[in-house]
Amino acid sequence: MSLGQKIAWDDSVLPFQLDASDIRGRVARLDGVLDGILEQHNYPPLVEALVAEMALLTALIGQTIKLRWKLSLQVQSKGAVRMIATDYYGPTKEGEPARVRAYATYDAERLTNASPFEQIGEGYFAVMIDQGQGMTPYQGISPIAGGSLAACAEAYFAQSEQIPTRFELSFGVSTEDGAPHWRAGGVMLQHMPKASPLKKIEATGEGGLLSPKDVVGDGDDAENWTRANVLLDTVEELELIGPSVTPDALLLRLFNEEAPRVFDAQPVRFGCTCSEDRVRQSLSIYSAKDIQTMTTDAGRVTADCQFCGAHYDLNPASVGFEANA
Repeated sequence: MSLGQKIAWDDSVLPFQLDASDIRGRVARLDGVLDGILEQHNYPPLVEALVAEMALLTALIGQTIKLRWKLSLQVQSKGAVRMIATDYYGPTKEGEPARVRAYATYDAERLTNASPFEQIGEGYFAVMIDQGQGMTPYQGISPIAGGSLAACAEAYFAQSEQIPTRFELSFGVSTEDGAPHWRAGGVMLQHMPKASPLKKIEATGEGGLLSPKDVVGDGDDAENWTRANVLLDTVEELELIGPSVTPDALLLRLFNEEAPRVFDAQPVRFGCTCSEDRVRQSLSIYSAKDIQTMTTDAGRVTADCQFCGAHYDLNPASVGFEANA
Protein backbone atom coordinates (compact mmCIF):
# COMPACT_ATOMS: atom_id res chain seq x y z
CA MET A 1 0.00 0.00 0.00
CA SER A 2 1.34 3.44 -0.91
CA LEU A 3 2.13 5.77 1.96
CA GLY A 4 0.60 8.58 -0.08
CA GLN A 5 -2.85 7.01 0.08
CA LYS A 6 -5.37 7.78 2.79
CA ILE A 7 -5.61 4.81 5.13
CA ALA A 8 -8.73 3.97 7.13
CA TRP A 9 -6.99 4.10 10.51
CA ASP A 10 -5.10 7.33 9.85
CA ASP A 11 -5.81 10.31 12.11
CA SER A 12 -7.08 8.22 14.98
CA VAL A 13 -6.10 7.20 18.51
CA LEU A 14 -6.91 3.66 19.70
CA PRO A 15 -7.00 3.20 23.50
CA PHE A 16 -6.18 -0.22 24.90
CA GLN A 17 -5.48 -2.07 28.10
CA LEU A 18 -3.14 -4.98 28.83
CA ASP A 19 -5.23 -6.92 31.29
CA ALA A 20 -2.43 -9.32 32.24
CA SER A 21 -0.08 -6.46 33.11
CA ASP A 22 -2.29 -3.74 34.63
CA ILE A 23 -1.06 -1.38 31.91
CA ARG A 24 -3.07 0.94 29.66
CA GLY A 25 -2.04 2.71 26.51
CA ARG A 26 -2.87 4.24 23.15
CA VAL A 27 -1.86 3.74 19.53
CA ALA A 28 -1.96 6.88 17.36
CA ARG A 29 -1.63 7.38 13.61
CA LEU A 30 -1.48 10.90 12.15
CA ASP A 31 -1.43 11.93 8.50
CA GLY A 32 -3.95 14.58 7.44
CA VAL A 33 -3.68 16.20 10.88
CA LEU A 34 0.01 16.91 10.25
CA ASP A 35 -0.74 18.19 6.76
CA GLY A 36 -3.26 20.63 8.25
CA ILE A 37 -0.82 21.81 10.91
CA LEU A 38 2.32 22.14 8.78
CA GLU A 39 0.89 23.52 5.55
CA GLN A 40 0.01 26.73 7.42
CA HIS A 41 3.71 27.53 7.80
CA ASN A 42 6.98 27.28 5.96
CA TYR A 43 9.03 25.68 8.71
CA PRO A 44 12.53 24.30 8.07
CA PRO A 45 12.58 20.47 8.21
CA LEU A 46 14.17 20.47 11.69
CA VAL A 47 11.31 22.56 13.07
CA GLU A 48 8.70 20.50 11.20
CA ALA A 49 10.06 17.36 12.87
CA LEU A 50 9.67 18.89 16.33
CA VAL A 51 6.14 20.09 15.60
CA ALA A 52 5.22 16.65 14.22
CA GLU A 53 6.58 14.92 17.34
CA MET A 54 4.78 17.36 19.64
CA ALA A 55 1.49 16.92 17.76
CA LEU A 56 1.80 13.13 18.03
CA LEU A 57 2.44 13.35 21.78
CA THR A 58 -0.55 15.67 22.11
CA ALA A 59 -2.85 13.21 20.35
CA LEU A 60 -1.64 10.31 22.50
CA ILE A 61 -1.95 12.18 25.79
CA GLY A 62 -5.10 14.11 24.89
CA GLN A 63 -7.25 11.07 24.21
CA THR A 64 -7.91 10.68 27.94
CA ILE A 65 -9.43 14.13 28.54
CA LYS A 66 -13.19 14.52 28.83
CA LEU A 67 -15.67 16.01 26.39
CA ARG A 68 -15.14 19.73 25.74
CA TRP A 69 -11.93 19.85 27.80
CA LYS A 70 -8.74 21.29 26.34
CA LEU A 71 -5.23 19.89 26.74
CA SER A 72 -2.23 22.05 25.88
CA LEU A 73 1.42 21.04 25.67
CA GLN A 74 4.12 23.67 25.48
CA VAL A 75 7.89 23.81 25.23
CA GLN A 76 9.63 27.06 26.15
CA SER A 77 13.37 27.22 25.65
CA LYS A 78 16.43 29.41 25.24
CA GLY A 79 17.47 27.54 22.10
CA ALA A 80 16.95 28.22 18.41
CA VAL A 81 13.42 26.81 18.70
CA ARG A 82 12.01 29.14 21.31
CA MET A 83 8.53 27.67 21.68
CA ILE A 84 6.34 24.81 20.50
CA ALA A 85 2.67 25.01 21.45
CA THR A 86 -0.08 22.47 20.83
CA ASP A 87 -3.75 22.24 21.76
CA TYR A 88 -6.03 19.21 21.86
CA TYR A 89 -9.76 19.96 22.03
CA GLY A 90 -11.88 17.11 23.31
CA PRO A 91 -14.95 16.26 21.22
CA THR A 92 -18.05 18.34 21.87
CA LYS A 93 -20.18 15.17 21.63
CA GLU A 94 -19.57 11.43 21.80
CA GLY A 95 -18.48 10.07 18.44
CA GLU A 96 -17.22 13.41 17.11
CA PRO A 97 -13.52 13.93 16.31
CA ALA A 98 -11.10 15.66 18.62
CA ARG A 99 -9.16 18.59 17.17
CA VAL A 100 -5.43 19.29 17.29
CA ARG A 101 -3.51 22.42 16.36
CA ALA A 102 0.16 23.39 16.79
CA TYR A 103 2.79 25.98 15.94
CA ALA A 104 6.40 26.88 16.72
CA THR A 105 8.54 30.00 16.96
CA TYR A 106 12.25 29.89 16.17
CA ASP A 107 15.35 31.91 15.25
CA ALA A 108 16.31 30.74 11.76
CA GLU A 109 19.87 32.06 12.02
CA ARG A 110 20.49 29.95 15.15
CA LEU A 111 19.43 26.63 13.63
CA THR A 112 22.31 24.16 13.20
CA ASN A 113 22.96 20.85 11.46
CA ALA A 114 22.43 18.98 14.73
CA SER A 115 19.37 16.86 15.52
CA PRO A 116 15.93 18.46 15.88
CA PHE A 117 15.95 18.11 19.68
CA GLU A 118 19.34 19.85 19.88
CA GLN A 119 17.67 22.98 18.48
CA ILE A 120 15.92 23.23 21.86
CA GLY A 121 17.99 24.65 24.67
CA GLU A 122 17.47 24.96 28.39
CA GLY A 123 13.81 25.36 29.25
CA TYR A 124 10.70 23.52 30.35
CA PHE A 125 7.98 21.17 29.15
CA ALA A 126 4.49 22.12 30.32
CA VAL A 127 1.13 20.35 30.41
CA MET A 128 -2.07 22.37 30.89
CA ILE A 129 -5.68 21.17 31.16
CA ASP A 130 -8.60 23.58 30.83
CA GLN A 131 -11.86 22.08 32.10
CA GLY A 132 -13.98 25.00 30.96
CA GLN A 133 -15.50 28.19 32.28
CA GLY A 134 -15.58 28.46 36.05
CA MET A 135 -12.93 25.79 36.61
CA THR A 136 -9.32 26.47 37.61
CA PRO A 137 -6.94 25.26 34.88
CA TYR A 138 -4.34 22.65 35.84
CA GLN A 139 -0.68 23.21 34.96
CA GLY A 140 2.41 21.10 35.54
CA ILE A 141 5.96 21.63 34.30
CA SER A 142 9.23 19.73 34.17
CA PRO A 143 12.68 20.64 32.79
CA ILE A 144 13.72 19.88 29.22
CA ALA A 145 15.73 16.65 29.45
CA GLY A 146 16.25 13.21 28.02
CA GLY A 147 17.17 13.82 24.38
CA SER A 148 13.70 13.95 22.83
CA LEU A 149 10.29 15.51 23.34
CA ALA A 150 8.97 12.02 24.12
CA ALA A 151 11.54 11.71 26.91
CA CYS A 152 10.45 15.12 28.23
CA ALA A 153 6.86 13.86 28.38
CA GLU A 154 7.97 10.67 30.17
CA ALA A 155 9.88 12.76 32.72
CA TYR A 156 6.84 15.00 33.22
CA PHE A 157 4.57 12.04 34.06
CA ALA A 158 7.17 10.54 36.40
CA GLN A 159 7.97 13.84 38.12
CA SER A 160 4.55 15.55 38.30
CA GLU A 161 2.10 12.63 38.24
CA GLN A 162 4.28 9.73 39.47
CA ILE A 163 2.80 7.58 36.69
CA PRO A 164 5.26 5.32 34.81
CA THR A 165 4.90 6.29 31.13
CA ARG A 166 6.64 5.18 27.96
CA PHE A 167 6.41 6.52 24.40
CA GLU A 168 7.66 4.88 21.23
CA LEU A 169 7.25 7.23 18.26
CA SER A 170 8.03 7.32 14.55
CA PHE A 171 7.54 10.27 12.23
CA GLY A 172 8.94 11.45 8.94
CA VAL A 173 8.27 12.62 5.40
CA SER A 174 6.72 10.21 2.90
CA THR A 175 7.69 10.89 -0.72
CA GLU A 176 5.40 8.28 -2.25
CA ASP A 177 3.28 9.40 -5.24
CA GLY A 178 5.44 12.50 -5.73
CA ALA A 179 3.63 14.42 -2.98
CA PRO A 180 5.87 14.70 0.11
CA HIS A 181 3.93 14.86 3.35
CA TRP A 182 4.47 14.00 7.00
CA ARG A 183 3.22 10.83 8.65
CA ALA A 184 3.54 9.86 12.30
CA GLY A 185 2.60 7.00 14.56
CA GLY A 186 3.29 5.93 18.09
CA VAL A 187 2.45 3.84 21.12
CA MET A 188 2.03 5.15 24.66
CA LEU A 189 2.15 2.88 27.73
CA GLN A 190 1.17 3.82 31.27
CA HIS A 191 1.15 1.68 34.38
CA MET A 192 -2.18 2.00 36.15
CA PRO A 193 -1.77 4.31 39.18
CA LYS A 194 -2.12 2.84 42.65
CA ALA A 195 -4.55 4.14 45.25
CA SER A 196 -1.90 4.26 47.97
CA PRO A 197 0.90 6.87 47.84
CA LEU A 198 4.33 5.76 46.72
CA LYS A 199 7.16 5.46 49.19
CA LYS A 200 10.22 7.68 49.11
CA ILE A 201 11.70 7.41 45.62
CA GLU A 202 15.30 7.68 44.47
CA ALA A 203 15.54 9.64 41.22
CA THR A 204 17.74 8.10 38.52
CA GLY A 205 16.76 10.29 35.56
CA GLU A 206 18.80 12.99 33.85
CA GLY A 207 19.43 16.05 36.02
CA GLY A 208 18.10 14.34 39.14
CA LEU A 209 14.61 13.88 37.67
CA LEU A 210 12.46 10.83 38.29
CA SER A 211 12.38 8.30 35.47
CA PRO A 212 9.47 5.95 34.62
CA LYS A 213 11.18 2.96 36.27
CA ASP A 214 11.60 4.97 39.50
CA VAL A 215 7.85 5.25 40.02
CA VAL A 216 6.74 1.74 39.03
CA GLY A 217 6.96 0.11 42.44
CA ASP A 218 8.20 -3.34 43.34
CA GLY A 219 7.29 -6.98 42.75
CA ASP A 220 4.76 -7.80 40.05
CA ASP A 221 4.38 -4.15 39.04
CA ALA A 222 8.07 -3.82 38.21
CA GLU A 223 8.13 -7.19 36.42
CA ASN A 224 5.04 -6.39 34.34
CA TRP A 225 6.34 -2.94 33.39
CA THR A 226 9.73 -4.31 32.38
CA ARG A 227 8.15 -7.07 30.28
CA ALA A 228 5.81 -4.66 28.46
CA ASN A 229 8.71 -2.33 27.70
CA VAL A 230 10.86 -5.17 26.37
CA LEU A 231 7.99 -6.16 24.06
CA LEU A 232 7.54 -2.57 22.89
CA ASP A 233 11.26 -2.39 22.12
CA THR A 234 10.67 -4.91 19.31
CA VAL A 235 8.39 -2.56 17.36
CA GLU A 236 9.59 -1.37 13.95
CA GLU A 237 9.26 2.18 12.62
CA LEU A 238 7.00 1.19 9.73
CA GLU A 239 4.74 -0.68 12.14
CA LEU A 240 4.32 2.49 14.17
CA ILE A 241 3.52 4.64 11.15
CA GLY A 242 1.19 1.90 10.01
CA PRO A 243 0.87 1.94 6.23
CA SER A 244 0.02 -1.77 6.24
CA VAL A 245 -0.44 -2.75 9.90
CA THR A 246 -3.69 -1.87 11.66
CA PRO A 247 -3.45 -0.60 15.25
CA ASP A 248 -5.17 -3.69 16.68
CA ALA A 249 -2.94 -6.01 14.65
CA LEU A 250 0.10 -4.16 16.00
CA LEU A 251 -1.12 -4.66 19.57
CA LEU A 252 -1.62 -8.38 19.00
CA ARG A 253 1.85 -8.67 17.47
CA LEU A 254 3.49 -6.85 20.38
CA PHE A 255 1.42 -7.85 23.39
CA ASN A 256 -0.44 -11.05 22.51
CA GLU A 257 0.37 -12.74 25.85
CA GLU A 258 -0.57 -9.61 27.82
CA ALA A 259 -4.28 -9.98 26.90
CA PRO A 260 -4.71 -6.67 25.02
CA ARG A 261 -8.24 -5.25 25.11
CA VAL A 262 -9.11 -2.38 22.76
CA PHE A 263 -11.76 0.32 23.13
CA ASP A 264 -13.42 2.64 20.63
CA ALA A 265 -10.95 4.62 18.52
CA GLN A 266 -11.01 8.41 18.77
CA PRO A 267 -10.86 10.22 15.39
CA VAL A 268 -8.59 13.28 15.34
CA ARG A 269 -8.65 16.22 12.94
CA PHE A 270 -6.72 19.44 12.47
CA GLY A 271 -8.84 22.27 13.82
CA CYS A 272 -8.46 25.84 15.04
CA THR A 273 -10.79 27.80 17.30
CA CYS A 274 -9.79 31.28 16.18
CA SER A 275 -12.54 33.64 14.97
CA GLU A 276 -13.18 37.34 14.53
CA ASP A 277 -15.22 37.32 17.74
CA ARG A 278 -12.27 35.86 19.67
CA VAL A 279 -9.92 38.47 18.20
CA ARG A 280 -12.30 41.23 19.22
CA GLN A 281 -12.55 39.74 22.70
CA SER A 282 -8.76 39.69 23.05
CA LEU A 283 -8.58 43.34 21.99
CA SER A 284 -11.37 44.41 24.34
CA ILE A 285 -8.91 45.03 27.20
CA TYR A 286 -7.16 47.87 25.30
CA SER A 287 -8.05 51.55 25.39
CA ALA A 288 -8.58 53.68 22.30
CA LYS A 289 -5.07 55.06 22.80
CA ASP A 290 -3.62 51.53 22.84
CA ILE A 291 -5.60 50.58 19.74
CA GLN A 292 -4.24 53.63 17.95
CA THR A 293 -0.69 52.30 18.42
CA MET A 294 -1.78 49.03 16.78
CA THR A 295 -3.40 50.74 13.79
CA THR A 296 -1.59 50.34 10.46
CA ASP A 297 -0.84 53.13 7.99
CA ALA A 298 -3.89 51.94 6.09
CA GLY A 299 -6.06 52.71 9.12
CA ARG A 300 -6.80 49.11 10.09
CA VAL A 301 -6.07 46.81 13.03
CA THR A 302 -4.82 43.44 11.83
CA ALA A 303 -4.16 40.13 13.57
CA ASP A 304 -2.89 36.76 12.40
CA CYS A 305 -3.55 33.38 14.03
CA GLN A 306 -0.26 31.64 14.77
CA PHE A 307 -1.94 28.23 14.59
CA CYS A 308 -3.84 28.33 11.30
CA GLY A 309 -2.60 31.49 9.56
CA ALA A 310 -6.01 33.17 9.44
CA HIS A 311 -5.76 36.94 8.87
CA TYR A 312 -8.16 39.39 10.51
CA ASP A 313 -8.61 42.98 9.30
CA LEU A 314 -10.68 45.18 11.64
CA ASN A 315 -11.90 48.75 11.88
CA PRO A 316 -10.04 50.30 14.87
CA ALA A 317 -13.20 52.13 15.92
CA SER A 318 -14.89 48.76 16.49
CA VAL A 319 -12.37 47.24 18.93
CA GLY A 320 -11.03 48.06 22.38
CA PHE A 321 -12.91 48.39 25.66
CA GLU A 322 -14.25 51.88 24.84
CA ALA A 323 -15.78 50.55 21.63
CA ASN A 324 -17.37 47.75 23.61
CA ALA A 325 -18.57 49.92 26.48
